[in-house]
Amino acid sequence: METFRFSRFAGTWVAAAVALSGLLLGGVEAGAAEGKQTFDAKKCRDCHQTEGPAKAKTIQDQLATKGPELWYAGSKFKKEFLGKWLKDPKPIRPMEFNSITKKNPGDHPKLSGKDADEVTEYLMSLKSKDVEEGVVKPDKNPKNRNIFEKKQGCYGCHPVKRGEKILGGLTGPTLIGAGERLNPAWVYAYLKKPKVFKPVKRMPVYVDVLSDSEMKGVAAYIGTFE
Repeated sequence: METFRFSRFAGTWVAAAVALSGLLLGGVEAGAAEGKQTFDAKKCRDCHQTEGPAKAKTIQDQLATKGPELWYAGSKFKKEFLGKWLKDPKPIRPMEFNSITKKNPGDHPKLSGKDADEVTEYLMSLKSKDVEEGVVKPDKNPKNRNIFEKKQGCYGCHPVKRGEKILGGLTGPTLIGAGERLNPAWVYAYLKKPKVFKPVKRMPVYVDVLSDSEMKGVAAYIGTFE
């Protein structure tokens, strides 16, 4: 009798859990659908491509684009950062997109709270199959820092923060706050498969330059940046 009662209880609990997960999934899908409508209504698509694979295959293609492709945004960014940034965008690139001579004017449009939340849900639904979640965890291992700073000199192009000082070049996106902004698993995938995400770019290709473990190490180190 007790076994029968437990089985009935367990079956009811499982059914309730399945139903709840279905409701949550449906809610996420509905939020993404609303976000896509808002994304289109605000004309975000005029500058940002959200359908993969990468569209810019040549230098001419790249120069014709007005903003970064976002078809893998859900794999690249952290949700909390994205929601805040859309409401109060601060320049991520010191220089204007597609330029190494013009300063970024910092005039990216702001979205209201509701619109930003909806667009965040949409962008976070855009995933890349080439990003394996959880494969890299933030790690301040000195070996990783040595690869980033000495073996490759990554801050020659990317601004970084060292204590109270800001160091580095201006031609690449800032890595200040990268730990809050970027998914380290995406950073690793970007280093390992650069042509998947950006076939045309100024950043050096590290395939056959860094080992797989070194790429993971760099991604793990960037994941600690404040």
